[in-house]
Amino acid sequence: MKEDFLPINGTDYVEFYVGNAKQAAYYYQTAFGFQPLAYAGLETGLKDRTSYVLVQDKIRFVFTSSLVPDSEIGRHQTQHGDGVKVVALWVDDARKSWKETTARGAKSYFEPKTEKDEHGEVVSSGICTYGETVHVFIERKNYNGPFLPGYIAWNPDYKTPGTGLKYVDHMVGNVGWNEMNKWVDFYGQVMGFTQLASFDDKDISTEYTALMSKVMTNSNGRIKFPINEPAEGKKRSQVEEYLDFYGCSGVQHVAMATDDILFTVGELRKRGIEFLRVPDAYYDSVLNRVGKIDEEILALKKLGILVDRDDEGYLLQIFTKPVEDRPTVFYEIIQRKGAKSFGKGNFKALFESIELEQVKRGTL
Repeated sequence: MKEDFLPINGTDYVEFYVGNAKQAAYYYQTAFGFQPLAYAGLETGLKDRTSYVLVQDKIRFVFTSSLVPDSEIGRHQTQHGDGVKVVALWVDDARKSWKETTARGAKSYFEPKTEKDEHGEVVSSGICTYGETVHVFIERKNYNGPFLPGYIAWNPDYKTPGTGLKYVDHMVGNVGWNEMNKWVDFYGQVMGFTQLASFDDKDISTEYTALMSKVMTNSNGRIKFPINEPAEGKKRSQVEEYLDFYGCSGVQHVAMATDDILFTVGELRKRGIEFLRVPDAYYDSVLNRVGKIDEEILALKKLGILVDRDDEGYLLQIFTKPVEDRPTVFYEIIQRKGAKSFGKGNFKALFESIELEQVKRGTL
């Protein structure tokens, strides 16, 4: 077995550039049950930006806004709307991670640097990937502060109960026409990932739209990045819609795992999260396709949760509607009961429900 030149322990954090970080933080606390963790802004000496850090189990989200009109953060948000800028990866050696990936062709985002405060030190480095998305390598073995140097603990009175979200299962990137294999090769050659699954336009299509997807994963399977590109169809697919409104390639959705999807989705719905619905007829035949499952089919139908099976077991999944004004970023809630796959059996029903939303938006 070849040596893993880029060992990754997991997702460290996902950072969004947003128009109003304070309000975004409130939304994710209220609607998704994230807990306040850390803050950086004017009170910590920053003059150009504000960041709020939220946590739920192993998931850390950072929401960052510009405080000045002329800044990279402000430009990014104006161009793309609220969206993911940084997918940070937790590593044991951020210098080596940067050296290995840039030597293999990655464009540097920033060279390794060490930041310190009274809680210790963090080493970080960064490389560019598709669109304006970047990977930042975070080495925090000598740090015990709330988040990173420069942040202070954020402990407001307002807190909400969690919703059972556990960790980032995978993150999907939408890339432009004929770019999927370029980025698959990037993750393979530059980061040492391998291809876990592949879906072509016969797998992921309806009467009107289609896309292609390949799933890349690191050696321990903790990082999974499906890469989507549009495919020719009669009408404009969801990937094309995303690219049109986001303005370039970017992170389409973050899939968050739960151990009890019925509880999690029930809570999220109570808090105002809107989900895509497949036709009720889906539930008439789904058990013929997936076989015996532990959950009551009527409970799944009531919440609109989808089921699929592979050789390892089955999974339960559901997708939110876009959480921004632009039809770009959304979330998947997933519970795996052995299955390692991504719900191929649900693609057609799911796409048809997405197309119904596109019809309402006038973007199909």
